[in-house]
Amino acid sequence: MIVLAVAVTLAVLALVTQAGVFVLERDHPPEGRFVDVKGARLHVVELGPTYAPGLPIVLVHGASSSLQTMRKPLGDRLAKDRRVILIDRPGHGWSTRERYEDSTPAIQARMIDEALGKLGIDRAIVVGHSWAGALMPALALAYPKRVAAIMMLSPVAYPWPGGVGNFNKIATIPVIGPLLAYTITLPLGIFLVEGGTRYVFAPQTMPDGYIAATAVRMVLRPQVFLSNAWDLTTLKAETVRQSPSYPSIKVPVTIIAGDADKTVSTEIHSRPFAAAVPQTRLVVLPNGGHMPQVYAADVIVSEVEAIAAKAQAGSSASAVPY
Repeated sequence: MIVLAVAVTLAVLALVTQAGVFVLERDHPPEGRFVDVKGARLHVVELGPTYAPGLPIVLVHGASSSLQTMRKPLGDRLAKDRRVILIDRPGHGWSTRERYEDSTPAIQARMIDEALGKLGIDRAIVVGHSWAGALMPALALAYPKRVAAIMMLSPVAYPWPGGVGNFNKIATIPVIGPLLAYTITLPLGIFLVEGGTRYVFAPQTMPDGYIAATAVRMVLRPQVFLSNAWDLTTLKAETVRQSPSYPSIKVPVTIIAGDADKTVSTEIHSRPFAAAVPQTRLVVLPNGGHMPQVYAADVIVSEVEAIAAKAQAGSSASAVPY
């Protein structure tokens, strides 16, 4: 009887999950185009004039989110004057990936580089938040011809004490992880998303309507949840692997981080990176939390323009005269 009861409960939760997925995807349909790359199909939203002067700006979101968390506060502002590309990272938002294990910054950097090439973007300023902070140096190191400059917002860059939460670790266990993702994660997560998002914003206050406007609950869909869990659980080892190469970065770098960030420590990540990469401009926001793209959008837009000018000048200086 106990086995039967468990089976029935799991079946009901699976049905509830599928209904929830249907509602979430109905309420937050894709808004851009899809670009096929090796191992993934990436959802891309393009804003601003395609042939705007200056280097395009590529915005890349962090963990537990989608391109919408970069579009609302930043993308629309920057698109007034520039071509802006927003990308759902592989396995997130409306992007898919063939293997959950393709979770590292190096692999995702290769996928994004391929997508930018297919979009006809030869060089760009690339801006990454949080998890994508580790993706920025991976791009700059492996694809210096594509990346003119990088900007890192509240970035993860180095190994940190502790882990990423037991539920994410469990989610990467074969059979058990998918079973949880396709049954309990969405029904349970619906009640936890708001509190978790408010914590990420602290000490700033989460704007009213933020969760709905940025489709945060879309991360609760089973395949996205599993991709996110793999991204989080493999990141620490990847920062150990790639961080010794940071001094080899040659492009301009700007880091913007808050000194009160409780999610990603500025002392562990941003300051050591700035010390290791001499051309880095470090902007530390007093009493700032983990979401500077929301509470300090004006600062970021100004810094994007500054680093774009520096990258453009560098490109011109290195050009071969005819």
